[in-house]
Amino acid sequence: MKVKVTVMLKTGVLDPQGEAVRHALGALGFDGVEGVRQGKLIELDVVEGTAEADVTAMCEKLLANTVIESYSIEM
Repeated sequence: MKVKVTVMLKTGVLDPQGEAVRHALGALGFDGVEGVRQGKLIELDVVEGTAEADVTAMCEKLLANTVIESYSIEM
């Protein structure tokens, strides 16, 4: 079974990578971009029947830094 975990910086946390992408897009002529937030997508192959609570525990313990990042899970 595939599980997708999306990890993003929390609102208010500076995103230097996102800002670099926004600046680069402007330099390429894409002036309509006012902001970019960069995150990561993690795909997990888990055995059928894996509980969402187990994936949440994975996020809390390893996949996301919950001090500065939030995450969402798609089972």
